[in-house]
Amino acid sequence: MEADLLSIWPRMEPFLLGALQVAPSSKLGLHYLRKMAIYVRTRDGCFPVLGWPMWRHIACGKLQLPEELAWLYFETFDLHIGHTPEERLEWAECLSQCTSKCELDQQRNKLSVDTLRFLLFLYIQQLNRVSLRTSLIGEEWPSPRTRSPSPSDREAKTSSQNKNWDDQAHLSFVQSHLAEILELLVEPGQLSHSGQALRDCQISLEAVRSLGLLLEGSTSHARVVQPVHRLLTKGPLQTTAGYCALNRSFPLHKLLSCLQHSLTLNPFGITACLRSGKKLAWAQQVEGAMKRAKIARNTHMAPPGSKMVLMSQVFKQTLAKTSDKLTGANIKIHRCSDAFIYLLSPLRSVSVDKCRDSTVVLGPVETNVHIYSCQNVRVVCVAGRIAIGASSRCTIHVLTPTRPVLLPGNTDITLGPLHTFYPSLEDHMASVGLAVVPNAWDQPLLLGAEGLVNTSLNTPSNPDSACYRLLPPAEFHTLVVPFQMEGDTCEVPGGLPPLYQAAVDEKQKRIQNWQKTVMEARLTKEQKRQFQEIVEVKFHEWLLETGHRQELDSLIPPTIAPPKASDGPSTDTPQVNDNKYIKTGRAVGQSPMAC
Repeated sequence: MEADLLSIWPRMEPFLLGALQVAPSSKLGLHYLRKMAIYVRTRDGCFPVLGWPMWRHIACGKLQLPEELAWLYFETFDLHIGHTPEERLEWAECLSQCTSKCELDQQRNKLSVDTLRFLLFLYIQQLNRVSLRTSLIGEEWPSPRTRSPSPSDREAKTSSQNKNWDDQAHLSFVQSHLAEILELLVEPGQLSHSGQALRDCQISLEAVRSLGLLLEGSTSHARVVQPVHRLLTKGPLQTTAGYCALNRSFPLHKLLSCLQHSLTLNPFGITACLRSGKKLAWAQQVEGAMKRAKIARNTHMAPPGSKMVLMSQVFKQTLAKTSDKLTGANIKIHRCSDAFIYLLSPLRSVSVDKCRDSTVVLGPVETNVHIYSCQNVRVVCVAGRIAIGASSRCTIHVLTPTRPVLLPGNTDITLGPLHTFYPSLEDHMASVGLAVVPNAWDQPLLLGAEGLVNTSLNTPSNPDSACYRLLPPAEFHTLVVPFQMEGDTCEVPGGLPPLYQAAVDEKQKRIQNWQKTVMEARLTKEQKRQFQEIVEVKFHEWLLETGHRQELDSLIPPTIAPPKASDGPSTDTPQVNDNKYIKTGRAVGQSPMAC
């Protein structure tokens, strides 16, 4: 039967980009969402679209959530749905003209979202819920295994804690909660007083259409990926799912059975990418340092929204890339150390996970940059949103229209303004709908285990409130992207904040004064030689002390040898004449580490 050839899987993006990586408020549990599902169906102005004023009324008045947290959920959902770049830029322009909270509220009041999809979005926040029934080794309690977890068990669990990237966790979540998810889509007249679905109730086609937020699939005859409602309303699949074209609805029990029978692992998820994704060739290997690096992508075959590039264990190397292979992809940078990574293309999302002692410079990121469990990492980006969790001694230079989200577990986080550019940056920003204003880099929102953290309560019992600082202007330096590219951007988009620009001007003035002092010293030729030697020695000592020597050495391009006919597989091998590559001043067309 064709029904047996149907495959349906959880979409990656709702879990990757939509589920906040913190335990959700108890007010977003099933009990309250059932009440909300009934409320929005029976009140004017709540269905089929839900505006910000009504969501604020429900969240703050009914669920007792703080307004900033209510807006965070609403804005997060809106950030990930299909707005065009032009629409995003128009929205940014409107926000930038707001000069008071009243004007800002008036602008936000114009925003609305699909009601049922937003309900499902709120429900999947449970992905990162901490369950008291789950033991330290990931088993349900009580467990037949009573021994304490070994160090290897703990390490295995720690390595899989990022559920937003874990397609196995997505599948398990949907399988375990599918009945509850469908109940949220049932109309109030078919629910009991407690909000549970009655026997033989129906789900409308429009409600199943909203299920496309979480599920998609295909048949083996036509491998084209389709929304779930299209798969269930065609041919023999109609009978399996129980679809009735006359009343445009599905019996709940038949729909649930059909979906449970068809659910499978996402064929474009991280598991498939690691197993069979296309490997990326390296243009340079220095002293074998790249042998441990693992990089793979599925961008050659995944549909939009499922494209990913995985980079793991880049060690003591500089990796630089600008390419259509990166454009619109979700990037995961994992367990890299002592590395300098430049990904200068428009990106969909970026996760920097368990990295240390590294610098990551990104092209504009349409949605999220998430930094988790990192130490001494510097991230430079333009992003729709940035979130930092369980990290220490990290410095983030960002241009973002939304408030940076500081999740639990951070210590010694430094926030600074964007301080670099590359020639095509503004073109890339326009392509993903990111503008220079508004810019909320210095207005972080702190989320603790109990919700929002009041930063005014800076006490020992409230450590999260002291986890960050704004970069002092006296410590500010601009960053130069050390590659030549085509483009018109010649300064930091939007300019530097006045205090930081003044600091840069002061440093430039000191350099000019130094140069003037040297010129007026009227040194002899021999004195100039000796003086230059002293300066160079001090400079190289400083390079070694600060670690910048490694960064400079890794920028020296390798000797370019002609390709050999016997050189291994030809998959994605970098070519010298590929004009998509970044080029240095020494070797046109060759990046320090092209992939």
